[in-house]
Amino acid sequence: MVTELAIEKKKMDIPLPRVVYAYPYEEMDVGDSFTVPVEARQKVMNANYRASKRLGCKYTCRTEGEVVRVWRTA
Repeated sequence: MVTELAIEKKKMDIPLPRVVYAYPYEEMDVGDSFTVPVEARQKVMNANYRASKRLGCKYTCRTEGEVVRVWRTA
């Protein structure tokens, strides 16, 4: 079954949604860090990858006991 989709041409009153990060990537300077619970390790690693592509920065993370620390490295 094929469903037809309506294309809306050049609607200027429909704003493009802004990317909102669950983590403070946009506010970070090189050397800054934040922590998340170790249960969120895979989620934050995926978010690091997406934020690095979108913002042009680099992030790394390391597990420190019960938390994962994320640093902006470049």
